[in-house]
Amino acid sequence: MKRGIRQSAATVFAGMLVFAAGGAGAQGYPTQPIRLVVPYSTGGVTDITARLVAPYVSEALGQQLVIENRSGGASIPGSEAVARAEPDGYTLLLTSTALAANPVLFKKLPFDARKDLAPVSLLATVPTVLVVPTSLPARNLKEFIALAKSRPGGLDYGSAGYGSGNHLTTEVFKSAAGIEAQHSPYKGGGAVMADLVGGQVSFVFAVLPTAYPFITSGKLRALAVSGATRNPALPDVPTVAEAGGLPGFSIQEWIGIFAPARTPRAIVDRVNAATVKALRNPELIGKLNGLGLEARGGPPEALRDYFGEESDRWVTLAKKVKLDKVE
Repeated sequence: MKRGIRQSAATVFAGMLVFAAGGAGAQGYPTQPIRLVVPYSTGGVTDITARLVAPYVSEALGQQLVIENRSGGASIPGSEAVARAEPDGYTLLLTSTALAANPVLFKKLPFDARKDLAPVSLLATVPTVLVVPTSLPARNLKEFIALAKSRPGGLDYGSAGYGSGNHLTTEVFKSAAGIEAQHSPYKGGGAVMADLVGGQVSFVFAVLPTAYPFITSGKLRALAVSGATRNPALPDVPTVAEAGGLPGFSIQEWIGIFAPARTPRAIVDRVNAATVKALRNPELIGKLNGLGLEARGGPPEALRDYFGEESDRWVTLAKKVKLDKVE
């Protein structure tokens, strides 16, 4: 009996030491710049959001967030680098929809996002907009769907890569509209938009921050936004549901910050508090809204729950549109 008591006491004491060490390490945090890994190339919505938000979070933390773009591989290598990083709060991940969708697209992943990453803060939700070259003979979404049906497989759509948000949104749209189109994956959002303007691809479900300057300059035609409601940045552009006769269609991308699992909760809370403070800044809100993004925020649990719901939703959608997993 005494031996059991001694073992129990030792276990409790060890746990207290771990807790105390984590708390002590968090008290002075941060004492050096923080690496913010963005698993996408420059110029895309995730990178744009990172560069908008980082200065405000840096100010709140008292240390600079240094953005590191690690693009390629459907965001998997960059995300894995953070999942395997030291859980000390000095390596964070700023990522988006693909983190929840990749498990339904790839047969094997080198990490489990739910187990290997700790949610920190939901930053923003991002609508996408169906854009086409001005040379395409479709003035609205119904005309576009009719055109696609008259040319089965004759239209091709671009994306920032396999597993990207615009790839997934397009696959769901194709299934809902009953059309066929060929996928042309690129290595980033900037490259696909350049080819869309040039007419090398027929259409893209582009995130609004990326597409907006092309729309307002008249280089691309916006046919519909993918969310449940019209976006204030494009008030005259209808939703897919209302313009295409596809009731219930609603998809939006999201962006959030994660840390390696086992990062002390005190550090997670410190970064979360700084991020929430930044997202309440009217100046930053204005910049985000001007690009069509909706600032979110909330505690780590809000991102945890949102990420869980998104992961489950992509499992359901993958079955519905019959997305094939790749190696």
